[in-house]
Amino acid sequence: MAFRHSNGVRLRQATPADADHLHSWDDEPHVRAATSDDAESGFDADWHAELAPRDDGTEFLIAEVDGTPIGAMQIIDPARERTHYWGAIATSLRAIDIWIGDVSYLGKGHGTEMMRQALDRCFSCPDVTAVLIDPLASNERAHRFYRRLGFRFVERRRFDAESDCFVFRLDRADWRRQD
Repeated sequence: MAFRHSNGVRLRQATPADADHLHSWDDEPHVRAATSDDAESGFDADWHAELAPRDDGTEFLIAEVDGTPIGAMQIIDPARERTHYWGAIATSLRAIDIWIGDVSYLGKGHGTEMMRQALDRCFSCPDVTAVLIDPLASNERAHRFYRRLGFRFVERRRFDAESDCFVFRLDRADWRRQD
């Protein structure tokens, strides 16, 4: 299933066939910088396992421009996802992870369009009251990006030993004002 697209961006469900793109993007310096304060570590997921079908409230999407994969997103029901990363949390929330893997697509509005489509998807569920995002505290570019989309800073939070993050929240009422 594909979702509404604009500016050439189309979101589709990720499949195990996308694992190679995701693995290659994990090695990109800008992806590593956005996923870890340690430039040597970054985000090294087992994408074949992550993309296997499951029912834990996590949806993986691939962003394409003219049929070319450029990035990925996760839309997460943080109350249901299997790792309980967010801890005890209300069932009316969603969380989003986003990254553009191909550096040549950065700074062209594709990330904004990806977020708009993901937020539309989140808020299409009437029970969802807000969306959370958790960029690294050191990722000032991401902070500016989320603030432009209407997200508000909530807190600084350490999710694990390596993740010093800022939590931002976008309430449904604030999203509606942008439409």
